Amino acid sequence: HVQLVESGGGSVQAGGSLRLSCAASGHTSSSYCMAWFRQAPGKEREAVACIDTDGSTYAADSVKGRFTISKDNAKNTLYLQMNSLKPEDTAMYYCAASDWARYCSGGPRSYEYRHWGHGTQVTVS
Repeated sequence: HVQLVESGGGSVQAGGSLRLSCAASGHTSSSYCMAWFRQAPGKEREAVACIDTDGSTYAADSVKGRFTISKDNAKNTLYLQMNSLKPEDTAMYYCAASDWARYCSGGPRSYEYRHWGHGTQVTVS
């Protein structure tokens, strides 16, 4: 069983930065994709970024150039560095891990991710 625990969320002013972390434990593998999704109140969950087995990354157009996804396999930790934050980035951010998808160049799709964290809130004012 894989457990994912997010941290690093908080409240920040527009233009500020935050770094989210997702610690993975259990039967984890660096062979599959990991991703960040977010969901704002009243809106559908949307993909933010993903990283695949080769270390290639994808970022949604809305965050491209501002957010960077990375992974430390030795620490089993996924990161999301968020810079130049905007009020529209306000959402609950979720970490997700796949146990079969190896590539995510087209962006992460929810159905590919079996394991999810409980989320960490990011509020930008």
